[in-house]
Amino acid sequence: MADVPGGAPPASRETVPQLEKRFESEAAAVIASKGDRAAWEDLRLRWIGRKQGIVRSLLGMTGEVPAADRPAYGQAVNSLKEKVEARLAELDATLAEREREAVRQRATVDVTLPGRRPALGTLHPVTLVNRDMAKIFAEIGFSVAEGPEIEDDFHNFEALNFPHDHPARDTQDTFFMADGKLLLRTHTSPVQIRTMLSRKPPIRVICPGRVFRFDNDLRHSPMFHQVECLAVAEGITVGDLKGTLEAFLKRLFSPDTRIRLRPSFFPFTEPSAEVDVTCQFCKGRGCAVCSGSGWMEILGCGMVDPRVLSKCGIDPDRYSGFAFGMGVDRVAMIRYGIPNIRLLFENDERLLRQVNG
Repeated sequence: MADVPGGAPPASRETVPQLEKRFESEAAAVIASKGDRAAWEDLRLRWIGRKQGIVRSLLGMTGEVPAADRPAYGQAVNSLKEKVEARLAELDATLAEREREAVRQRATVDVTLPGRRPALGTLHPVTLVNRDMAKIFAEIGFSVAEGPEIEDDFHNFEALNFPHDHPARDTQDTFFMADGKLLLRTHTSPVQIRTMLSRKPPIRVICPGRVFRFDNDLRHSPMFHQVECLAVAEGITVGDLKGTLEAFLKRLFSPDTRIRLRPSFFPFTEPSAEVDVTCQFCKGRGCAVCSGSGWMEILGCGMVDPRVLSKCGIDPDRYSGFAFGMGVDRVAMIRYGIPNIRLLFENDERLLRQVNG
């Protein structure tokens, strides 16, 4: 077998040149593909793989070649191996360049495309409700009054007719400062006191703001938001209170919302009442949220106690007034179907996107 390079290897039907031609054909197919790295790896394993590669199989047949022809046979197979390895290296470089180009293409910016607008922030549910309330009250003649969040005992309790042994004055309900003289306000009613001390009737204000109490569960938070309403003038009656409540709550929720007043007690109003509205989830039919009653408690209200007017320098024999207050967070939970008050304070953008559509 002096002409081994052109002859057929033992136990093979293809000559070495035919094998070279077949390899080139398979290599061209890999190049013609869309840079398929898996096809290249399959080609490598099929030809120079350690276990079942064609070149290794040819080398394993050396013992079947006559002794005189073995040098030429071995030289032919080694030449085939070198060509295969060199060609695989070229293919590898070609495929690598294709992969880098694909990455560059994906990263390329088409300057002819229109620019992308930056994502804009969205308003918090509490902010949305606060703005709606302020707009409603502005339309019926009320202005906004604000006050400090750190208060003293007089404005937070004493002027509002809280007795000295009232549970709200206890450290288990109120956050007191280190000196025990100042505290974090437990409601926005101190703003009403400051307003009555600084203005003469007629007074029509709402007092929105943050308040602080020892509460922490699914429906309560140590910090939450309130808005309170105060009207003081000559001749104000319970009828004015009820009319204002109906106008406000129908605008806040829906025109078919009904309200009812239940007798209650608050130190700073007399008479006092709890106000219920038609359940906003079942529209009064009864559901799990309203315990089947069809009603939801929404706020407390009443006529301003004459003793509160007197402490603010307003003549209770001449003037009368009403006040009511509600939790803004609770309204936001009802309006947007938020089950846990903690969600309002977790800065989760998904909640903001959901609320703002």
